[in-house]
Amino acid sequence: FISDAVELIKAGPNPNVDVGHLSMDDPKVFETIKNGRTTGIFQLESPGMQAACKQVGVDSIFDISAILALYRPGPMQFIPDYAKGKKDPATVVYPHPLMEEVLKETYGIMIYQEQVMEATKILAGYTLGGADILRRAMGKKKPEEIEKQKGVFVEGCAKHNNIPKEKALEIFAIIEKFAGYGFNKSHSAAYAIVAYQTAWLKTYYPVEYMTAILS
Repeated sequence: FISDAVELIKAGPNPNVDVGHLSMDDPKVFETIKNGRTTGIFQLESPGMQAACKQVGVDSIFDISAILALYRPGPMQFIPDYAKGKKDPATVVYPHPLMEEVLKETYGIMIYQEQVMEATKILAGYTLGGADILRRAMGKKKPEEIEKQKGVFVEGCAKHNNIPKEKALEIFAIIEKFAGYGFNKSHSAAYAIVAYQTAWLKTYYPVEYMTAILS
């Protein structure tokens, strides 16, 4: 669709159009998305996605990425929390102050697998390799491995940040809940870029873009 639309635009209104080098913060493009005018926009055109875009008030590429990761069975329940945290940062709650660095972008919600890994690194001193083992155990719900990792996590929290056992277990339970839903951020970000490109085409060249889709 993008390729066909670009050919039509180059042959008509703008021979120099280049969707590979767009500014990613165009307010007109986000106006299209947050008003729910997303028919034909990659990944965002279902009625549920239209409602989510309106609810969140999408105004950044990060919002698009987050919605793409959240709009799945399970994490979908956190879309209202994301929207609320975005509109009123005072409502955002972090499981531990050290997690603010990791979760600020997503308003206290652990959306991405990379956030799960980063949190365990910061809180319990995990290596990236160790954090990935934990992520996989939680994602695939392997009880024996999770129990083993729980001990490693609690010990690491005490050693690296003097976090008491009770608090460490509480944080571990929160991480485990979100890790089961965690989405790959690099995947979501790549989809978000394509979604933005299609939204840009629809915003500025709706005739050529919709012609490409209909063809």
